[in-house]
Amino acid sequence: MRSDEVKSGYQRAPNRSLLRSLGVTDREMGLPFIGIANAYNTIVPGHVHLRTLTDKVKEGIIAAGGVPFEFGVIGICDGIAMGHEGMRYSLPSRENIADSIELMTEAHRFDGLVCVGTCDKIVPGMLMAAARTNIPSILVTGGPMLSGYLGGKELSLIDIFEGVGKVAAGTMSETALQELECCAMPGCGSCQGLYTANTMACMTEAMGMSLPGCAAIPAVDAGKLRIARESGERILDLVRGNVRPRDIITIDSLSNAIRVDMALGGSTNTVLHLMAIAVEAGVTLDLDTFNIIGEKTPHICHMQPSGPHSMQTLYRAGGIPAVFKALSTLLTDTQTVSGASVQQIVKIAVIHDANVIKGIRSPVSPAGGLKILKGSLAPDGAVVKCAAVPEGMWVHQGPARVFNGETAAMKAILAREVKEGDVVVIRYEGPRGGPGMPEMLSPTSALMGLGYSNVALVTDGRFSGGTRGPCIGHIAPEEAIGGPIALVRNGDMIALDLFKRTLDLLVPGEELVARRGTFKPLTKPLTGVLSRYAANVGQANLGAVLKS
Repeated sequence: MRSDEVKSGYQRAPNRSLLRSLGVTDREMGLPFIGIANAYNTIVPGHVHLRTLTDKVKEGIIAAGGVPFEFGVIGICDGIAMGHEGMRYSLPSRENIADSIELMTEAHRFDGLVCVGTCDKIVPGMLMAAARTNIPSILVTGGPMLSGYLGGKELSLIDIFEGVGKVAAGTMSETALQELECCAMPGCGSCQGLYTANTMACMTEAMGMSLPGCAAIPAVDAGKLRIARESGERILDLVRGNVRPRDIITIDSLSNAIRVDMALGGSTNTVLHLMAIAVEAGVTLDLDTFNIIGEKTPHICHMQPSGPHSMQTLYRAGGIPAVFKALSTLLTDTQTVSGASVQQIVKIAVIHDANVIKGIRSPVSPAGGLKILKGSLAPDGAVVKCAAVPEGMWVHQGPARVFNGETAAMKAILAREVKEGDVVVIRYEGPRGGPGMPEMLSPTSALMGLGYSNVALVTDGRFSGGTRGPCIGHIAPEEAIGGPIALVRNGDMIALDLFKRTLDLLVPGEELVARRGTFKPLTKPLTGVLSRYAANVGQANLGAVLKS
């Protein structure tokens, strides 16, 4: 056992003495030591219940013959951080989470690792750490929040964000918005739709790193307690069988995850995170893979925010195992931490509601829910959730309305300075230039709430999984390193074509050469985490991982 490095032999008497001070017994000294990375805190709704889940994980570890050691992991709530300077810290936190788990795991020589977490950057960071340390690992994702409810309608956080735009448009009163605010988020768990947190939970299960069914079980459902207990038991089997994350996270399992993502119409952020996980696992994954898989994978679940179905509805329809069943002819039979392969899971899965999980012959759309775009505005790529774009906006050409940052754009949108037909360009928000590649949920939701139907938005920043509409993010190269987005001026024509997967700046080449000669990137005074992050982060098309 790896933990023998800290507990075996007379030379380790000092180490054992410290372990004995924790209450570790003689018998337990001979058992596997299992680390539990717990993202519990009392500021993130998706994390406030994780202490209870972790207790069940501990029970499972002890019952299966291991010794659990719990340690804390930070977590940022993207919803609370949204729309202000706090959002710049969200993506950098993913690297901090991966680093902190690596530090604790390697320093204490754990034999196995259970990660308990929810929300946008926490689950990806945990997966990155598991792949990086490559000791037997399993994830327990904390589960989605129940839907809010008011006036006969299910609610989620996006209803509140879009309500801001409705108030600005005069179609909703502030009193009505406040009533909505009080009803939309009824308790613990990750936000209700297929936003980034829940998409990444689905990706975790789809790539085989959590037990079957884990992703969609609501946070408050007793099934989540049971699966936490079972995960604690299962980690000992993985340790004894020496089944490691890089045995699970392969190009085939990542391809399965992408197929599930396309079928569900998940968050654009999954592109960023899956590529970062692939880097840590030593797997070659590029943007073209998403288009290749997307063209062959139908969109079969019409999930929030673009569709009507919440995660709670997906759970009742059979969860990810049922999605596996619907996609069974397209999936590779890869290994999972459960010990069952994907096709073995398919055999016992049941689709309880074919109106929610449709067949591949009667899909919501014949192609997947995400597309990678390239062109003169995004030579290295950009990402759009095509499942959330009205068909009438799949092809669009319009004049640029350029803003150097989200704040300026939001001010102009709420003031109705943006006109139908415009292409809103928000730059200086990339991984390095932002820094931190902040999400743009506030302006995209404001556009929806104000009733715009013919406005596209492009940015070198990111979008929330809750974003809907013709919103194109992750433009690479970003402004800060001289990408073409830096050269756009008000009135320039921009053309997008989701059918052809293109995004072009319609300005003559000689004019762009002249503009580049006078280009000077905007710089921001930075200190601390953001300063270090901006100096070392890579581009979005490579996963925005820190350079080693």
